[in-house]
Amino acid sequence: MAALTPRAHECIWPMTMKFSKKLRNWTIGIGILAVVGIGFFVVANDTSESLPVTKYYDYDTAVPLKDSVRSIHDTADFEVLSISFKSVHDKKVTALLSLPKNVDTPLPVIILMHGLGDHKAVDYVAFGNELFLKNGYAVLRLDISNHGDRKGDVYDFDLTGKHKYWARDVISQTVFDLRRAVDFIETRKELDADRIGDYGISLGGIIGTIFCGVEDRVKVPIIVLAGGQMNLLYEAGALSQDAKDFVSIIEPLNFVKKIAPRPFLMLNAKNDEIVPPMMSKLLFNKAEKPKEIIWYDAKHRDAPLEIIYGDGLNWFNKYL
Repeated sequence: MAALTPRAHECIWPMTMKFSKKLRNWTIGIGILAVVGIGFFVVANDTSESLPVTKYYDYDTAVPLKDSVRSIHDTADFEVLSISFKSVHDKKVTALLSLPKNVDTPLPVIILMHGLGDHKAVDYVAFGNELFLKNGYAVLRLDISNHGDRKGDVYDFDLTGKHKYWARDVISQTVFDLRRAVDFIETRKELDADRIGDYGISLGGIIGTIFCGVEDRVKVPIIVLAGGQMNLLYEAGALSQDAKDFVSIIEPLNFVKKIAPRPFLMLNAKNDEIVPPMMSKLLFNKAEKPKEIIWYDAKHRDAPLEIIYGDGLNWFNKYL
């Protein structure tokens, strides 16, 4: 497998493919802050829960995984397995499982998720995989729905445009996929299903918040460069019931409070141009204790790898 790890001084969070055309939708909160101020967020924070959002992600656990596992890289220090399994809605999930050697088993597991437009082996994810692996953790990396090896027809990722249901399904389907990933972990004797952590980056962090809110088998969630209040993407229509209802099943604010009493960590950039810091603050404020947030003097794409992953590793070492 080709090495994807970037040099230590390089930065992370590229967003590529056709998805990048609609990144303006993730920055709209900045303009709203400048125009109408903080008072808007007090009202907008009344997110819709008219749909049974906490039950939406229930599924039939008895459906067979039909998993496939094969070794693709084996060294004296670690092994990488290529994984696939069946998820909800008959979707095939593709993943990589990295296993350290010469350590006690069963191994604690970190589910490591990439951002919008990327894939499970992108360089900044490979960097985190190597760090966690060297510190005795198994690492499970999934392709987000319609990303990586799962990529089919690709449309503009726009939650307000003509493909908005497709875009919403990318998020919601991946939550189901992650729940099935935990089912897979439970089948593996070398993995400790009682010690599962989640490290989600950018879109992977938005998805991870929802996932950890509905999946209490994850013991330690870490959300990176993500936030809440998805209805802000609708600009002038942000306060409409239609906007709040549409995003309700993918609104992190509707799920984050359910993470407690598990220890919750957020890692965010002070100058984030993709996910406005106010959206990160809203998500953190909605979470219940125990919780912590760390801010970096950086933008979305230039948070230093060794520091932001190092803080995550320290959290996992403490709580997982």
